[in-house]
Amino acid sequence: MKYQALGLVEVLGSANAVRVVDQMVKTSSVEFQTWHTRCGGHATVFLAGDVSAVTAAVDSIKNNPPCEVTASAVISGPSEETSRIVHDFGVANGFLS
Repeated sequence: MKYQALGLVEVLGSANAVRVVDQMVKTSSVEFQTWHTRCGGHATVFLAGDVSAVTAAVDSIKNNPPCEVTASAVISGPSEETSRIVHDFGVANGFLS
C-alpha cells in the first residue's frame, strides 16, 4: 500500500482520538487508516489522502483543536516502509484488511 500523504495526530486518550478522527474526516476528503496507542494513554491517529486534503485535515486540528494535541505531522509521499507500518497497524487493529 502506497499513500500519497499520511496525516498523524497524537492525543491523550481513545475518546479524544475519536473526536480528532471525526473532525478530520468532516474537514476534507481523507480516509481514516488506524490508530496506535502506547503507554500513558497516548493515541496516534493515522489518516491518508492527497497532500492538500491531509494537510487541511491536520491543520483543522492544529487551528481548532477539540482536545489537547501532543503532536501532529503530515508526511508527503511516505516511504514504502512507513506505508507498510501504517497498513500493518490498521490490519492488527481491525480497521484495514
